[in-house]
Amino acid sequence: MRTTFDQLLEAGCHFGHLKRKWNPAMAPYIYMERNGIHIIDLNKTAIKLDEAAEAMKNIAKSGRKILFVSTKKQGQEIVAEKAKEVGMPYVTERWMGGMLTNFPTIRKAVKKMSNIDKMMTDGTFDNISKRERLQITRQREKLEKNLGSIADLTRLPSALFVVDVMREHIAVAEANRLGIPVFGIVDTNSNPNNIDFVIPANDDAAKSIEIILATVCDAVKEGLEERKVEKADEEAAAAQNETEKEENGEKQPRESGRRQRVRKATEKKEAEKVATVAEAPVEEEKAAEAAPAEEAKAE
Repeated sequence: MRTTFDQLLEAGCHFGHLKRKWNPAMAPYIYMERNGIHIIDLNKTAIKLDEAAEAMKNIAKSGRKILFVSTKKQGQEIVAEKAKEVGMPYVTERWMGGMLTNFPTIRKAVKKMSNIDKMMTDGTFDNISKRERLQITRQREKLEKNLGSIADLTRLPSALFVVDVMREHIAVAEANRLGIPVFGIVDTNSNPNNIDFVIPANDDAAKSIEIILATVCDAVKEGLEERKVEKADEEAAAAQNETEKEENGEKQPRESGRRQRVRKATEKKEAEKVATVAEAPVEEEKAAEAAPAEEAKAE
């Protein structure tokens, strides 16, 4: 287990929502009700968290990107910090509709941001009026606020990690439409049916969010480290093969084109000679068999 029952309990992951706000689809993950509040079964949380962490580790190991999403205040700073540590893209300000389903347009907006940066450095800003400069600067700030964290995301992510699946329902719907697997912290008031990897836990407490994100991000780090090691091993193996080939090449110099043609022609002639020698006894036998028949006809 990557995270123990006691650690989850201490972080307050077991607190659900009020009974009247619950979603019946979350019934399998609810342990009991106390004072009108549902209590989440942390044994199931620990198992599901392990499954999600292992799956995210494999995604990171294969070199693909995971997009972290949390626009609620409790998780904004934590998600930004943890995602930066593992070099993954994240969204903490506002989920712009079509961020996945209309990805090419989002990429154009990111490109526009880089074009403005280029204008600032190559001296184009000096040739425009103060008012235009102010407008472009404001536009740049707005783009940076909403899209700055996904500037390095050149293609659609391979997975989505969502802190509150109810709040980020648009992101979840877009991912489902495109067939992108969704990892989500699901509270007792949310629907787990649209989530591929459900992590039943409290999605309102900062400590609860932090411990779950720490666990999955550690798994992602492991995956990235393993990828580096495998890549280094492959490079070393490739270099060794090249060295061996070079050594073999020195021992057995490569045959020139003319010599190769002469050798092949010689081999062909020898093969024809062998075939002729093999056919000669067969022809003699046929002639010997045919001689008595001819003599009988003559008589």
